[in-house]
Amino acid sequence: MKILGIETSCDETAAAVVEDGAKILSNVVVSQIDIFAEYGGVIPEVAARSHLEVMLPVIDKALEDASCTWDDIDAIAVTHAPGLLGSLLIGTLTARTLAVLHNKPLYAVHHLKSHVYANWLSDSLESGMINFLPEFPLLALVISGGHTQILYMKGHDQFEIVGTTKDDAVGECFDKAAKILGLPYPGGPAIAKAAKNGDANKYKFPHPKVEGLDFSFSGLKTAVLRAVQKEVGVPISYPSHKLKELLNEQQVADFAASFQKTAMEILCEKLDLALEEYPDAKSVVVAGGVSANEVLRGMLPEAFFPAPSLSGDNGAMVGAACYYEIQAGAKPVDPYKLNIYPRISIEN
Repeated sequence: MKILGIETSCDETAAAVVEDGAKILSNVVVSQIDIFAEYGGVIPEVAARSHLEVMLPVIDKALEDASCTWDDIDAIAVTHAPGLLGSLLIGTLTARTLAVLHNKPLYAVHHLKSHVYANWLSDSLESGMINFLPEFPLLALVISGGHTQILYMKGHDQFEIVGTTKDDAVGECFDKAAKILGLPYPGGPAIAKAAKNGDANKYKFPHPKVEGLDFSFSGLKTAVLRAVQKEVGVPISYPSHKLKELLNEQQVADFAASFQKTAMEILCEKLDLALEEYPDAKSVVVAGGVSANEVLRGMLPEAFFPAPSLSGDNGAMVGAACYYEIQAGAKPVDPYKLNIYPRISIEN
């Protein structure tokens, strides 16, 4: 089964052709990072317009790279939730139109499910020491820009949220910490790069006291701000956007390394608690943009991680998620009625 996956939930315009939920025949991604680096974050209206400009060329390229015509495509899968309203609209309207024009079944896919299923793609399986598929039941740590959750899966397309963030997601915390340190957007790669030259034990940051398997990262962000203000000798009323002018390169590296270590430790601590609470879990998968972090990968050597190129938003993961949803009994949606949901739970 060849599925065309389309992803436009945020600031990547992506399309891919995936065969049988595992083999990537093509994977085209046009990122808007260069546009939004200047602003320090995504501007929804600009993102939607950028998707509109490149959506059809990206799909054409995905079909060309896969050596496929529309006759070869068995289904179309598109991200319909969650995400930025305008961005989701561009992707779903395109997919709906193509489904009608080419008489293809259309499947609506949840964005976080797609991230989880990046771990079933062949590029992910071949990228590490593990060369077999995750086993059920399993725990999934989903850490993307706007989400931090622990999911329990008894089988394909069966998702139960057992832990979630009470405030900021870890990706958002990385972005905010990077801004304090004067590092560019997106914060995750910028902090990881700066941290390579830093001392991860230089500064001690607190681990939030949150009961159960839930997360909280707003306190860590504030702790970084206060530590930087203290380091450079200014009051807490000093504007955070001016702190970068008072930091030298080594201080930035040390703060980045110390913050990164603390954030990854928090994730691992909660995952350890989840494994205690769900001892029947046979596998752990990590998914989302933050899963590309090398420090986290080193802390979880037994976990499944997607290939770094598949950690961020892409169309291949949408195609993979769709395939396994179909295997679990999912039915196609009416292309004339498909709606979008900027905020919706992953739970069935």
